[in-house]
Amino acid sequence: MREKSSFSQTSQGIIFIIGAGFCFSWMTFFVRLSGDLPTMEKAFFRNAVAAVAAFFMLLRSEDKFKVQKGSWPSIAMRCIFGTTGLVCNFYAIDKMNLADANMLNKLSPFFAIIASIFVLKEKANKVEWATVIIAFLGALLIIKPSFQMQFVYGLIGLYGGLGAGVAYVFVRKLGKNGERTPVIVMCFSLFSCIFTLPFVIMNFKPMAPWQLLCLVSAGIAATGGQLCITTAYKKAAAKDISVFDYSQILFAAMWGFLFLGELPDWLSFLGYAVIIGCAVFKWNYNRKKQEI
Repeated sequence: MREKSSFSQTSQGIIFIIGAGFCFSWMTFFVRLSGDLPTMEKAFFRNAVAAVAAFFMLLRSEDKFKVQKGSWPSIAMRCIFGTTGLVCNFYAIDKMNLADANMLNKLSPFFAIIASIFVLKEKANKVEWATVIIAFLGALLIIKPSFQMQFVYGLIGLYGGLGAGVAYVFVRKLGKNGERTPVIVMCFSLFSCIFTLPFVIMNFKPMAPWQLLCLVSAGIAATGGQLCITTAYKKAAAKDISVFDYSQILFAAMWGFLFLGELPDWLSFLGYAVIIGCAVFKWNYNRKKQEI
């Protein structure tokens, strides 16, 4: 019965992380659609919406704004890595193909596996490591490293993936400590607003109504994604669900093709196939292992 319950938690984690991918793909689409606004300005409005939403969720909850004992160090690390990763991701979205920028950010599962070893003392077996490595190689088919200026943008986007991966590991640690999802989301969003506000004040660019609508939409989508991703990593270990985080790339490629006219080349499609194959194989492997 214990194994069945454990698998149920993992299944829920997979559902939530795919839901997060769907929401975050819309977030990146609206960020791109908002035009040539400064990166910090985009990040501020994205997080302001999430902070307000989480605030009202906590206001209506029974425990209000209570934070679990011992959560603050992990909340601080989640905020620092999550915010710096977010800013780098938004910069990459402005400079790169939408699907490629999303893929760089979705290298976060690879970093999450590594960070989990040091933060949570979780270890993956050889099969699980192989699927993550192969998925990472599939990502390289999409990124196509070069020595042009795009490579610099790629390195910035790469840190976006590292920051997200480490942040999600601390989300998992907070989940083990019994911390509530809205608390984690509000702390992260509020910290991000405070971090980006000085840059917004110094380099504010007036927005057209349609740009404001895009950023509000990005914030709404990000809020949904943040709630889903936080819940996912609270329910299951990074090694069990992180590969499914790559679903965001498929959604982003779809929106890029339908609305921006971006068509990935054959190497990108090959990379998608490799990643999906790894995700399906890993899910089946974990499911069969739970049944033994």
